[in-house]
Amino acid sequence: MPQAPRSEIPAANGPDALPLSPRAFWALTFGSIGVVYGDIGTSPLYALREAVLAAGGAAGLVTEAAIYGVLSLIFWSLLFVVTLKYVVILLRADNNGEGGTLALTALAFRALGRRTPFVLALGIVGASMFYGSTLITPALSVLSAVEGLTIATRAFQPYVLPLTVVILVALFSVQSRGTASISVLFAPITIIWFIAIAIAGGAEIVANPSVLAAINPAYGIGFLFHNGIIGLLTLGSVFLVVTGSEALYNDLGHFGRRPIQTAWFYLVLPALLLNYFGQGALLLARPETIENPFYLLYPDWALYPMVALATAATAIASQAVITGAYSITRQAMQLGFLPRMEVRHTSEALAGQIYMPRVNWLLLTGVLLLVFMFRSSSELAAAYVLAVATTAWTAGLLGFIVIWKLWRWPLWAALALMIPLFVMDSSFVLASTLEIVEGAWLPVLVGAALVIMMYTWRLGTRLLALKTRRVEVPFEPLIKSLEAKPPHIVPGTAVFLTSDPDFAPTALLHNLKHNKVLHEHNVILTIVNEDIPRVTLKDRVQIETISDKFMRLILHFGFMERPNVPKALAIARKQGWQFDIMSTSFFLSRRSVRPDPRSGMPGWQDGLYIFLAHNADDASSYFQLPTDRVVEIGTQVTV
Repeated sequence: MPQAPRSEIPAANGPDALPLSPRAFWALTFGSIGVVYGDIGTSPLYALREAVLAAGGAAGLVTEAAIYGVLSLIFWSLLFVVTLKYVVILLRADNNGEGGTLALTALAFRALGRRTPFVLALGIVGASMFYGSTLITPALSVLSAVEGLTIATRAFQPYVLPLTVVILVALFSVQSRGTASISVLFAPITIIWFIAIAIAGGAEIVANPSVLAAINPAYGIGFLFHNGIIGLLTLGSVFLVVTGSEALYNDLGHFGRRPIQTAWFYLVLPALLLNYFGQGALLLARPETIENPFYLLYPDWALYPMVALATAATAIASQAVITGAYSITRQAMQLGFLPRMEVRHTSEALAGQIYMPRVNWLLLTGVLLLVFMFRSSSELAAAYVLAVATTAWTAGLLGFIVIWKLWRWPLWAALALMIPLFVMDSSFVLASTLEIVEGAWLPVLVGAALVIMMYTWRLGTRLLALKTRRVEVPFEPLIKSLEAKPPHIVPGTAVFLTSDPDFAPTALLHNLKHNKVLHEHNVILTIVNEDIPRVTLKDRVQIETISDKFMRLILHFGFMERPNVPKALAIARKQGWQFDIMSTSFFLSRRSVRPDPRSGMPGWQDGLYIFLAHNADDASSYFQLPTDRVVEIGTQVTV
């Protein structure tokens, strides 16, 4: 495979940035198993069952051809979609050590040299569909684990739903405590899980080794070509085996590329293949076990321990996507896709461990609604695939842009690598759309709502900025007029926040107009969100002296960082700016947005933007300003 020139690949800031000692490398590998692979690792609970049932058509017949065809499709999907696309290719597309759909979007912006509408749309769609899958993952995973109780006795059937609800409520209720205290248990439990599913599957393969013939791709291709619409429906269900692959890329910054790859090749992939082929061997010998081939791999004495282990593993898988939702929400806020929301850090050591109360409780509400709407893992499975398949499809297109433009591969080489993967991704998306009526409408609805929300927020913010620009006063002429006719000067430092340092902040104009005073020192502060995950301390602050009373200060933050203005000002002090926080006041303009028939947006979109703006977190807490040093000046604007 051609290699990108090292000068064209951004330097990593994550665990791969420096050479790792063997101890550190294996610690990261060990940790990645618990966090990265929880979702894809619990797919054997339901994936093969749903695929074989789809292959059997309306009659639900479990035939030898269907089993071999499904196993072949599973094998090659794991190799191409997860191993080649994510583990080998996309893990190399790091944005200063960080991965994920929005990190890849920012890389594509950099590759093209501008924010194009096409790449922006791909990023919004990919992020929106990720939220759709985040809603479904906890409901589907926990339901499928608890359903194992009904294998022992049907007496447990009435308790599956209540027990699932209790587990989910408990899981979301402890999120505010952070994952640091319980994450130490993730890796051991997940490793035991992979060993347990590998042993059970391997034992069944030994009893019926002929199942290994399904490795031949002819079985999968032949099944698709000879079964028409049923073949496509089966392909959509097969995609369940690769759900969770996006987590490989999202958690790149936490563990680094080599530990994630090592865990995949040495433990996760072999365990998954052994279990899927073991379930296939069981179905060949006893087709009636299609009711739940995963749990029926185990003897009766092991059933309850496996249900307990599966429940713990699915809770871990859910934990990973919940924290992933926090992370992608913060990225979306920094990139301007969503309004500001409260972010709480739950770890002093790891900046990536955050908790977002509003996102947490919205997710719990959505997850519980799904549980009560669908009531079984089989019903939820159809809804799951389209969201993940669309996310993978957008990642493939963005990856092509990065490989071609940023890594500077020849166009023919980039096309030769990515077109086969694009065809596979498109086939999965097409296959999953056939399940629209069965439940795939759900992620489409959630994704469409989020796309509209993100688009409305960006459009409304841009229109508001353009409208405000027409009535703003250029900064340089204002300073000259103030120097010619200075108002009353008061001691202290005033910091005025503004999005455009070339124009006078609204709060400054109102202070001059109503209070008729000017501070001894005035700082025009602008916060810039960069298309990189984190900004180094040496690049954090830009200082420009304009006059003896005015200076311009620009603070740079990455999309994985929560802006902390006081800490950044401490850096500015080291660069020569002398100030005392106790004699400094921060002036903010709190805007009250009103609708305008001439806004350029429909009335319903005006209402949506105003609702989002009204519920946004206030700037003083978002930028972590000292509350006793903040002065807010209210203004009314129309969108």
